[in-house]
Amino acid sequence: MEARRAVDGVLAEAGLHRSQYALLAALDEFGQLSQTALSERSGLDRSDVVRWVDDLGEQRLVERSQDPSDRRRNVISITEPGRRRLTQLDKQLAQANKELLAALPAADQRQLVSLLGRVIGVPRDDRLHAGD
Repeated sequence: MEARRAVDGVLAEAGLHRSQYALLAALDEFGQLSQTALSERSGLDRSDVVRWVDDLGEQRLVERSQDPSDRRRNVISITEPGRRRLTQLDKQLAQANKELLAALPAADQRQLVSLLGRVIGVPRDDRLHAGD
C-alpha cells in the first residue's frame, strides 16, 4: 500500500494516472502499436485504453494515426514529449522506490525486489532501479 501511494503521488504530481504511465511505458518498450495490441501489452481493458489514449493525445504525449496497411485500424505511438515525460517519471519513481526501501541495506533491497518479482512472475524491471 505504501508503494502504491508513493507511485500514485508521483504520477498525480505529473497529472497522470498509473494506467497512462503503463501505456507510455508499453509504447516506449514495444514501439508503435494498434489499440488492441496496446491493450494486450499494457494489461488494460480495450475500452479504457481508448479513453486514456485520448487523454494522452490531448497532452501531446502520444499520437494516434491510421495504420498504412489497414486503414480501418489506428496505431498509437509515443511522441518525443511523451518520451521525455516518461524518462522524468522513471527517475521520480526510482527515487520514490529508493525512499520507500531506505530502511533496508542495499543488498536487502535488491533481494526484496528480486523475490517480489519472482513471486509475481515478472522479470526484474530496470525502471524501478533507474539511477541506482
